[in-house]
Amino acid sequence: MTERLSAEEFDRNYERVSARLEAALKKSGRDRGEVTLLAATKTVDPETINYAIGKGITLIGENRVQELLAKADHLVPVKQHFIGHLQTNKVKDVIDKVEMIESVGSLKLAEEIEKQAARRERTMDILLEVNIGGEESKSGFAPDALFEAFETVKKLPHLRVCGLMAIPPITPTPEDARKYFRKMYQLFIDMRGKNIDNGNISVLSMGMSGDFEIAIEEGATLVRVGTSLFGKRLYQ
Repeated sequence: MTERLSAEEFDRNYERVSARLEAALKKSGRDRGEVTLLAATKTVDPETINYAIGKGITLIGENRVQELLAKADHLVPVKQHFIGHLQTNKVKDVIDKVEMIESVGSLKLAEEIEKQAARRERTMDILLEVNIGGEESKSGFAPDALFEAFETVKKLPHLRVCGLMAIPPITPTPEDARKYFRKMYQLFIDMRGKNIDNGNISVLSMGMSGDFEIAIEEGATLVRVGTSLFGKRLYQ
């Protein structure tokens, strides 16, 4: 777990992140309401998360099912996304705990979410995860297979595709990630064009602590920030 932050440390971190976000918005000529800050809370204890919510964090994201479930009864009310790799046999555990599953990177996973959502008579918001760097170690749809997958997934009656998510390859500098963010934005725009009769496509989730300014400049509508808010993880 992370070492528990003092209130003063979180306040300083949050102030820095907010300043970075505002600077990126100003540089790109965008308004504050165009980008949502998601606090990625992997390994962060509930007390610290609750403090962050009290200071203005309105959306959190968990990477691991076990952690999400362990914290569920200890958090004050807050919107939550699942942002990590999700096994099909764990869908049933998170389907009632989150507002959105961002990391839907296969038809098999989409079909299982549909099945579990149907059982609960609810509609689940999802993002399609794109393996924008073509990395074998990462899940997600290949860019050239994305639109075929989208046409299949959007027909599932208990799923609502709200946009795209990506984790680009690790790059030497944040600037080197720009080309991946730019490709993601073009896919996002193309998807919106193909979905002209349905206005759900509004979320482009990309950018993390080290590079979210570049992501904002390239069109992100949601950035997932953990380390810059809560400090470095002691384990991954």
